[in-house]
Amino acid sequence: MAYFKSDFNTFFKELAANNNKDWFDENRERYHQNIKKPFEDFVAALMAELQKEDPALTGDPKKAIFRINRDIRFAKDKAPYKLNRAAAISPYGRKDGARPGLYIQLGPENVRIAGGVYSPNKEELMAVREAIMNNPREFEKAINDENFLETFGEIEGEENKRLPTKELMEAAKKQPMLLKKQFFYSAVFPPEIVTDDLLIDLIVEKHRDAKPVRDFFEKALNG
Repeated sequence: MAYFKSDFNTFFKELAANNNKDWFDENRERYHQNIKKPFEDFVAALMAELQKEDPALTGDPKKAIFRINRDIRFAKDKAPYKLNRAAAISPYGRKDGARPGLYIQLGPENVRIAGGVYSPNKEELMAVREAIMNNPREFEKAINDENFLETFGEIEGEENKRLPTKELMEAAKKQPMLLKKQFFYSAVFPPEIVTDDLLIDLIVEKHRDAKPVRDFFEKALNG
């Protein structure tokens, strides 16, 4: 079933041109009716489908959803509202950016499906790097999986110029991906699919395509 009407994208296009509290207050009922409530229902239904294949993806759907309000405390751009709706579905909660769950973002620019290790701390980053260094064949097999390549293409992320140990620096000559300090992947789709009856099916399928890479990172982080 379709959870969103065409006004989902229309709302955010109009918000982009009127990103202020007065306009939002005037359209608050519209936001609750056509954006907020449908997105909550959508995330709940998506989690239910994902749990059929990955029972660990439990939790309160509302806690998986990011706020519409931007954090503008240190931002030059003081526009108060985001121009999309997003959620991070993970057994570890929305705020754990190191765990390879599922990130979805719906908006008028595109529909984004992503995952991976986005913001690891020092220990988590070292665990991933050591797993890649010590299990090169397993890692290569995961990132070269046919379905993963077709959907996501490659592992993305910022890189360091140097690594903390000589062993890692030497290994990076063979596997440059060790220089990364993030290991995430993403795929984008046309914004029009937000109203598609099969949107949840598409997301579940693409989440499945990432399983080899996701499993590798889970194993690295969980020991």
